[in-house]
Amino acid sequence: MAMNDPLSNVLSHLYNCEKISRTECIAKPVSKLIVNVLTIMKNHGYIGDFNIINNGRGGLVQINLLGNINRCGTIKPRFSFTLNDLEKFEKRFLPAKDFGLLIVSTSKGLMTHSQAIEKKVGGRLIAYVY
Repeated sequence: MAMNDPLSNVLSHLYNCEKISRTECIAKPVSKLIVNVLTIMKNHGYIGDFNIINNGRGGLVQINLLGNINRCGTIKPRFSFTLNDLEKFEKRFLPAKDFGLLIVSTSKGLMTHSQAIEKKVGGRLIAYVY
C-alpha cells in the first residue's frame, strides 16, 4: 500500500469502515494535520471520540464511528481559494448548500469553510465531509 498521502488514507479508511457499519476504526499513521481534521469532524458531530495510541512507529488513531458520514475525502490538488471562490468549490464538493463541510487550511489554522467566511480569510482546500 502506497503511503503518499496519509490524510487521504485515513479518510478513505474511515469512509470504508463507516460503509460496512463498524463502530470503530483504527487508522495509521497520525500527524498534526490528521488530528486537526478529526477534531473538526468530531466538533461537528461526524465522528465520536478518538484516541491517539503511540506505538513508536508513527502512531495509531482509534476512532469511534457514529454512522453520520455519507462521504468524506481529501481534495486533490489542494486548490487555493479566496472568499469569492468558496461558493464555486462548495458547489463542486458538497451535495447541497449548508450541507456538509469543506475543511480548509488558512493562515489562522485549520477550520471549516463557514468559519473562513466569518473570519474573511482565504487559504487552501484540504478535505470535505458530509
